Amino acid sequence: MGKITGFLEIEKQERSYKPASDRIRHYDEFVIPLSEEQVKGQAARCMDCGIPFCHTGCPVNNQIPDWNDLVFNDDWKEASENLHSTNNFPEFTGRICPAPCEAACTLNLEEMPVSIKTVECAIVDKAWENGWLPPVQAPSQSGKRVAVVGAGPAGMAAAQQLARAGHDVHLYEKNNKAGGLLRYGIPDFKLDKKLIDRRVSQMEQEGVTFHTGINVGFDKSIEDLRDEHDALLLTGGSEDPRDLPIPGRDLHGVHFAMDFLTQQNRRVSNEPITQYEPILAEGKHVVVIGGGDTGSDCIGTSIRQGCLSVTQLEIMPKPPEAEDKLLTWPHWPLKMRTSSSQAEGAERDWSVMTSEFKGSAGKVMAINCVKVDEKMQAIDGSDFELKADLVLLAMGFTNPVHEGMINGLGLELDGRGNVLANVQDYKTSKDGVFAAGDMRRGQSLVVWAIREGRQAAKAVDEYLVGSSILPR
Repeated sequence: MGKITGFLEIEKQERSYKPASDRIRHYDEFVIPLSEEQVKGQAARCMDCGIPFCHTGCPVNNQIPDWNDLVFNDDWKEASENLHSTNNFPEFTGRICPAPCEAACTLNLEEMPVSIKTVECAIVDKAWENGWLPPVQAPSQSGKRVAVVGAGPAGMAAAQQLARAGHDVHLYEKNNKAGGLLRYGIPDFKLDKKLIDRRVSQMEQEGVTFHTGINVGFDKSIEDLRDEHDALLLTGGSEDPRDLPIPGRDLHGVHFAMDFLTQQNRRVSNEPITQYEPILAEGKHVVVIGGGDTGSDCIGTSIRQGCLSVTQLEIMPKPPEAEDKLLTWPHWPLKMRTSSSQAEGAERDWSVMTSEFKGSAGKVMAINCVKVDEKMQAIDGSDFELKADLVLLAMGFTNPVHEGMINGLGLELDGRGNVLANVQDYKTSKDGVFAAGDMRRGQSLVVWAIREGRQAAKAVDEYLVGSSILPR
């Protein structure tokens, strides 16, 4: 490594945040980057650990020690080329990935992992600033036409790889703009949508044709799509939300989290809101049911909209403050984490099950809750009530929506309702039809979507021309 003793000499440092009192007034990104010299110092902390567990901790298998060494030696352009050899969109993962690579870092045994995500983001931001990421043109054209359905991170990664392999790629998206949940689910204060627009522009210059506002299976028949293309890759999301069918579920003011988040993202980007009535937290007591990232995003958005209070409930027990390293490392550990949104003023409670939504005149006013034990059984005498003018259900997603495209193709599903396909060739039960990302694996991380999109692109390329130069 560039500095063998760097991890002994240099303190771990992360990007900081603007004060909560300032950042909750807007929807702009609020992370304060490190200086170039500080980033080089953090890259120098990457130790000569022998076995880089970060490689396998990272779903796209980023060559982390290599680009850390390049950054330390001030070769930022080569670091960008190395980073982009495994990850099409590091400016996305460098902002919103939970960084399983850092959990797998050998230095995490000492609770001081290398600031991998910070270095990654600095590399790609510097690359864009210096014009090191021009469109990549395919050396030749294959004459094959491919349809990719779903312009989230899996679809975008696959489409870019296939275009660079020389195919005529058409990317279909039901929303008005590309990005999937990157654009419509993740708040702008975590990911500025200009970053997505910049990649879309790059991909268009590389030959990808975007067809937005087209819901395949409804606006365009799946039969026509198959007839017009030599291969079809399905990369839609896992969008069927997990519901909470308890008394009072039909009360006004009980909504799925994604409906709430999507509306606000559309407001920020000045897109029309036509699907649902306005869902706003201003002046309300908000309860978020679900303790994951989506619930956290609901908190940050509710606070920015001017809620009176926000409480987040989780049915699982409160996690430990620190994991048992010898038991979990280098795998992703279960431990207490507090997001930037949660730190802005949310109340959190664990081992809580919601038993009833209560209301008046058809509107939700409160929720009845009960504490549960380790077996998820209600504890006698632990009932309590929370005031709630707005309830957001953020309990994850069960599977992709089957109506339309999936049913129209008659695809086989796995036991969880996802499209059945393996990770060797990503082929579905229909010849010439492939599936990747959340549609195949279920609700997952952006970095897993990018991995599957890239791997599926290689599989499609091999199907079309017999072999592939694309990396797996």
